[in-house]
Amino acid sequence: MIDLRSDTVTQPSVEMRQAMADAETGDDVYGEDPTVIQLEKLATSLTGKEAALFVSSGTQGNLLALLSHCERGDEYIAGNDAHTYRFEAGGGAVLGGIQPQPIPFNERGELEIEAIRQVIKPDDYHFAKTKLVCLENTTAGKVLALDYLSEFSDFALSQGLGRHLDGARVFNAAVQLGVDVKEISQYFDSMSICLSKGLAAPVGSLLVGNNELISKARRWRKMVGGGMRQAGILAAAGIYALEHNINRLAEDHRHASELAKALAQLSSFKLHSMPVTNMVLLDLDAERFKSLQQYLADNGVKTSTQRWVMHRDVSSANIDQLIELCRNFDQRV
Repeated sequence: MIDLRSDTVTQPSVEMRQAMADAETGDDVYGEDPTVIQLEKLATSLTGKEAALFVSSGTQGNLLALLSHCERGDEYIAGNDAHTYRFEAGGGAVLGGIQPQPIPFNERGELEIEAIRQVIKPDDYHFAKTKLVCLENTTAGKVLALDYLSEFSDFALSQGLGRHLDGARVFNAAVQLGVDVKEISQYFDSMSICLSKGLAAPVGSLLVGNNELISKARRWRKMVGGGMRQAGILAAAGIYALEHNINRLAEDHRHASELAKALAQLSSFKLHSMPVTNMVLLDLDAERFKSLQQYLADNGVKTSTQRWVMHRDVSSANIDQLIELCRNFDQRV
C-alpha cells in the first residue's frame, strides 16, 4: 500500500520504537518526566527560543498559542485557508473568545503586508482588539522566503502585534531553504512544530516561545486536558525524530519533484504548480480525478484529495511504481 493522503500516516521505525521502549519516564504534570524535559530543551536549542512545551497535537499547540497571546475579545489575523483558521474546529473562538480575521494567502503562501494593514482594527470600543498575526510555513508545500519573513516581522512589531507561526512543516521549509530553523523562528514570538508529520513520530507537537508565554501555555494545556503523565514514552519518539529525521526530508522533496516531472509529461495530467517541498498538487477536473483515484485504489494507492504528500514511508521504488501506474492510466483515457 502506498499512502499519499498525508505525511501524518507515517509509522514509527524500529529504531524509534526502541527509543520509546527504553525511555525514562516520570510525571510530566509535576514537571518530573526527564525525557519530556530533554525534548523541550532540544526544541529550545534548535529554535533559539527560551522555552518549549510538549503538547499532544499541532491543533493543541496552535490553540495554546492563541490563548496565550490573546484575551477574550481580542482578534487574530490568519490566512483564509490557514490551519489555525479553517481546520481547528474554531477553538480560538469557542474556547478563548478570540475573533479570527481571515485574509487571502497570495500565490506564494504569504499574507501580503498591505492586506494585513487594512484589517488591523482601530483603537475603538466598537471593534475587537487586533492582537496577533499567524503565518503558516509551509502552506500547500510552499516555503515562505526569509526576506518576506523579515519584512513581515518588522511590520508586525511596528504595529504592536504578536507573531505566531504554525510551523507544522517548518523543518521542510528550513531544509528547502538550506538554513537552520533558527533563521525562521527568529521572526516569531511563538512557533508550533509538528513531530508527527514529515518527522515521522507517532504523536505530539511542540510550542516554543519566551518563558512568560510558555508558562501561560502550560496552564492552558492543563485546562484543556493536555496534561500528560508518563509522557516520556512519546517524547522519546520526538527526540528521535529531531535527531534523525530532519535532513531526510530532502528525500521527500526529491520524490515530489521526480513524480511531478513525470506527471507533467502525461497528456491527461495537469499540475496546479511544480512542488517546492513534499507535496504534488494536481489540477484535474472532478470526474477525471475520481476515475484516477479509483484506478489507484484498485492498485494499492490511497489518496483523498488532489494533494499527494510524500513522506518517510514512500520509497524511491514506490515513486517508480506510482509513475508507472499513472502512465498506464494516461494510456487508458
